[in-house]
Amino acid sequence: MFNRVTIIGVGLIGGSIARALKKHQLCDEIVGYARRENEVKKAVALGVIDRYETSVAEAVIGANLIIVAVPMGAFESMFRQMIGTISPDVVITDVGSAKTSVVNAAKNVFGVLPPGLVPAHPIAGTEKSGVEASFDSLFENRCTIVTPTELSSDSAISVVCDFWQAIGAEVVRMTPEHHDQVLAATSHLPHVLAFSLVDTLSQMQEHSEIFRFAAGGFRDFTRIASSDPTMWRDICLNNKDAILTSLKQYEKQLKKLEEAIAEQNGVKIEKIFSNAKNARDTHIIGG
Repeated sequence: MFNRVTIIGVGLIGGSIARALKKHQLCDEIVGYARRENEVKKAVALGVIDRYETSVAEAVIGANLIIVAVPMGAFESMFRQMIGTISPDVVITDVGSAKTSVVNAAKNVFGVLPPGLVPAHPIAGTEKSGVEASFDSLFENRCTIVTPTELSSDSAISVVCDFWQAIGAEVVRMTPEHHDQVLAATSHLPHVLAFSLVDTLSQMQEHSEIFRFAAGGFRDFTRIASSDPTMWRDICLNNKDAILTSLKQYEKQLKKLEEAIAEQNGVKIEKIFSNAKNARDTHIIGG
């Protein structure tokens, strides 16, 4: 499918993409770049990528497909370093969790959005990070949202959609703006709540005892608070408006529950809990 794929950022997601490319024999060569050279050296030693370059400009030379898998705050810098060495017909995609910020970063760098730019977001991952945590089936039977810009070419869109489907993902198309609203509610808000809850408990005087007696429910709910803080900092900064909208809605609902508990209104409490249970049982399959 590809002669050369360049992956900018060879961590959990970038490494898993590389492993999936190899598993499905989709390219002849995978070139990697990471800010820390020891990370891409490790990726070569593990057989995840074929070789690496120490600059983005060198890494993207001759690539048919470029996949940007770095923290959201680094996108503009990565795009800027590609200028002058990318092929005119190259397809560029990414794995970022906020899509309008990717589009804005590209506009800031390129002026006019390249027809080969097709942002995307695989809804897959774990709380672990680093290339050592990568695995070749991460995207199988998982959704990837493809968010073309108004200038994305049909051929580039097809390449990106076909690529994700080839490594086992189910592809859904949305506008970048709609994506950010949906993900703010379904992914970004839960991560913010998990981080905030664990941070709150850690600052309580008796926090060691709290964590000592934490049961399975607490571990399940807070598992995502073990995710990469730098990545989630950047997501909050780059999807600020949509996340704040979701937080405000959550605060309203939390206030209703707080009032019901204060009033000892069992009927209202049970109604809130029942509505939550019914919504989850109806819409979330398999756990």
